[in-house]
Amino acid sequence: MGGFDAIGIAGSGMTVYRTWLDALSDNLANMSTVTSTDKAAFQARYVIAQAADYGQEGGVEVAGVAFGSAEGRVVYEPNHPLADADGNVRYPDIDMSSQMTQLIMAQRGYQANAAVVDRAKETYQAALQIGRS
Repeated sequence: MGGFDAIGIAGSGMTVYRTWLDALSDNLANMSTVTSTDKAAFQARYVIAQAADYGQEGGVEVAGVAFGSAEGRVVYEPNHPLADADGNVRYPDIDMSSQMTQLIMAQRGYQANAAVVDRAKETYQAALQIGRS
């Protein structure tokens, strides 16, 4: 492990957690998006992470994004302007409690990696001060 590896590894973690936070906020913002039953519902985004360079270098990266079901939930709302002949509309199949739990996990992960960057920076600065003495 090199001298600045801690910052690089924690920085890659921050990038992945930021991407996860973006996906979760997008899911939460669109959980009430209504479409007609002949169209696909908003598809939830799920971030896929993997070890960077297959674990050779350390760190993590976003491998891709998976999408939830386009089928969604069909809800009876006969007064809605997008309702079909049977009075149904389509909502995304997104569970708010699950998304909020994941949001807290992603936020804490981001904060933990930011703390590692701060501690590593303080350690490197202290080492430089020792070298000046």
